Amino acid sequence: MKIWAIADLHLGEALHKPMAIFGAHWEQHTQKLKKAWEACIEPEDVILLPGDLSWGMNLAEAYKDLAFIDALPGKKICIKGNHDYWWQSLRKLNNSGFKTLLFLQNNTFILGKWGICGTRGWLCPGQEGTTLQDEKLFIREIKRLKLSLEAARREGAEELLVMLHYPPTLGGQAQSPLTTLLKEYPVKQVVYGHLHDTTSWEKALKGYQEGILYRLVAADYLEFKPLCLIEDRTINDERNIHEITSCI
Repeated sequence: MKIWAIADLHLGEALHKPMAIFGAHWEQHTQKLKKAWEACIEPEDVILLPGDLSWGMNLAEAYKDLAFIDALPGKKICIKGNHDYWWQSLRKLNNSGFKTLLFLQNNTFILGKWGICGTRGWLCPGQEGTTLQDEKLFIREIKRLKLSLEAARREGAEELLVMLHYPPTLGGQAQSPLTTLLKEYPVKQVVYGHLHDTTSWEKALKGYQEGILYRLVAADYLEFKPLCLIEDRTINDERNIHEITSCI
């Protein structure tokens, strides 16, 4: 069984949003994604989706996009991105009838020895244009991530994978309050998206920092091909994945 990741699918079936306005590489991106996904991902695999899945403003508008993802091979674990306005009620999402979509918010999912944790994140303090409200949101996201990490720790997860939507640090920097928190837990890899230009890609935190592997998985950065994070032959059935709720 393999664990994969790809963020920022930016689907817009109901809204007919033309993504090519963001660059020629976005032309027919849904078809590119589907072809690459079906070529590499098996039904028993798990795919981490770190946010910005649909342009829909509510669940009704996002439903076709989520159904498209649901029909692709593998079990998917999703977190909220800054454009996922349709993500309003976790209970409603969990009762929406999707068979392969799991939603991560103030919780964790356990798969074998792995704990899968995460939160959306926010603009890091010190970024140009950030406000006091941004700082409050960043602190709230750190608290949410800690809830997820603690849930995995209580369950006895040996190794952790962390999903963020926003980058964990400012561009060109290797440390932040968020990375400080991550070092307190057995985190092995951190995946994130949100960045969509070559300058940001070049400055983004990538590679190993103090034993943690940071990976940018924005769909356009990956050329719409999911990235394989882990192959674990000790896990032979994705149905063994189970949710652990946090103590809020």
